[in-house]
Amino acid sequence: MHEDEVTGKAYDSRLAKRLFQYLRPYWLYILLGTLSLLASSACQLAGPYLVKVGIDKYIVPGELDGFTGLIMIYLGIIAVDFFFRFSQIYITNYLGQKTMYDLRMELFQHLQRLSLRFFDRNPVGRLVTRATTDVEVLNQLFSQGLVTVIGDLAMIGGIMIAMLLLNAKLALLTFSILPVLLVVTFYFRRRMREAFRMVRTRIARINAFLQEALSGMMVIQLFNRQQRTEDRFDGLNRDHMEAYLQTIFYYALFYPLVELIGTVALAIIIWHGGLSVMEGTLTFGVLVAFIQYVEKFFKPISDLSEKYNIFQAAAASSERIFALLDTKEIIEDPEQPQWLDHVEGKVEFRDVHFAYNPGEPVLKGISFTAKPGEKIAIVGSTGAGKTTIINLLARFYDPQEGRVSIDGHDIREFDKKWLRQNIGIALQDVFIFSGSISGNIALGEDNPSAERIRESVEAIGASPFIERLPGGYEHVLTERGSTLSQGQRQLLSFARVMYKNPRILVLDEATSSVDTHTEQMIQKALERLISGRTSLIIAHRLSTIRHVDRIIVMHHGRIAEEGTHEELLKAGGIYSNLYQLQYKDQEVPVSDSG
Repeated sequence: MHEDEVTGKAYDSRLAKRLFQYLRPYWLYILLGTLSLLASSACQLAGPYLVKVGIDKYIVPGELDGFTGLIMIYLGIIAVDFFFRFSQIYITNYLGQKTMYDLRMELFQHLQRLSLRFFDRNPVGRLVTRATTDVEVLNQLFSQGLVTVIGDLAMIGGIMIAMLLLNAKLALLTFSILPVLLVVTFYFRRRMREAFRMVRTRIARINAFLQEALSGMMVIQLFNRQQRTEDRFDGLNRDHMEAYLQTIFYYALFYPLVELIGTVALAIIIWHGGLSVMEGTLTFGVLVAFIQYVEKFFKPISDLSEKYNIFQAAAASSERIFALLDTKEIIEDPEQPQWLDHVEGKVEFRDVHFAYNPGEPVLKGISFTAKPGEKIAIVGSTGAGKTTIINLLARFYDPQEGRVSIDGHDIREFDKKWLRQNIGIALQDVFIFSGSISGNIALGEDNPSAERIRESVEAIGASPFIERLPGGYEHVLTERGSTLSQGQRQLLSFARVMYKNPRILVLDEATSSVDTHTEQMIQKALERLISGRTSLIIAHRLSTIRHVDRIIVMHHGRIAEEGTHEELLKAGGIYSNLYQLQYKDQEVPVSDSG
């Protein structure tokens, strides 16, 4: 949770220089926004002066000649101020949105290039926060902080100059209240920063708890933990409410205090200025102008305190964003990748060693060869390293030692996109994207072939259930295909592989989550799918791999046994034990013939 706290400096030159790189393409918008804001500030400064001229030159003397013209000038300045204020708000928000669009795209593109090792160690919720909440904080910096701070400072400076030019003595009397205002502002800025940090921390806790609770809702209901879960959420929610109420308390106290200080300054002006008017040393117009300037003077000062929080939050968010962008866990493509005009499908692992974490080896000197068109099953207990073999073949990871090759070429010589185009993988946990069924089958294609989609679906026997859905192939699926059964999602994954038509197939526990009828249907489809292709089949259901060409038995990261189904049963080793245990649990008679 500490990563969501707002700490550190409100300004960091290193971060500022890097953020400027995203602003550089839009320097013209920055210039136009700044000029619009300065022009608007000038219009607001001119208003009280025109009031002073109107009172002293026309109203007090009773001179009407030219008064109408002054009123028209005043109205014209109001109209011009409206135009420049609109321009400034629109331009700065446009600047913020364009910059955030670029930054989000860079973040997303970078995330897609990162290796799976990175995602193993970083929760998805945290990464989503980087691309949403943290980026939105920077949007506030560009749309509400950067240019508007310039405008606030320009307004404060302009008002001080105007007041000094009108009457230096009265201006200095007014400025005497500034030390009190600065002390109050500094005190409340610290308090509001701490309260704001507490709100951020506690909303992060709520988000983390919600993600866990909603994901595990089935377990919560199954074990009747609703009340305990509700009590935990009540505590987190109450903590957040109390932290937020604390920020409300400080804001509710700070702004009235600023107004009170402004009222005291106004009282000083009215008292001293009124006496001066009665003594004839100050005109009534100057007094009215001072009153209007004081009303405008304290607002930008209080705004600057709020802008400080924006700058501090932006510094923390930008540091987290750039830390993510600087992550180098990327499996690089070779500078001069190899290309094969035709893939035969020979797969070879030669003395491959691999560990996800240093000192915890998963594969220990794995060596085997799959000939073109050969069907090889890989079995073993959980944690034996079966799925890791698939991860290395698709180059989601690179081995620490050894070599994985296709048709005699190390796969590190290939472009990753080309490599994965020639490998079809059907996983046990099928991920379905929101969108149409046809779009989920022809993943990655802008103009998929409807005919090939139908042929792929019919080949694996999924057409009956698809055609029953509203809209058929264009039926829109919800997130993760929640309206489909596990078996139906599995059939779609096979259709994806069939549509891709790769030379090398990988089936990772592809039938472990379907019923017997669906499994039989899939088995028939798989016979057509794997025909003529190199196939690596990982399975817990040993009955599904009896007819493969060869079975590799993994045990503690090594190849323990290798042979056909009948050969391994006769050997009486690990495979035979797994087979006997599985069929004993299922109460199915065992025969050596399989």
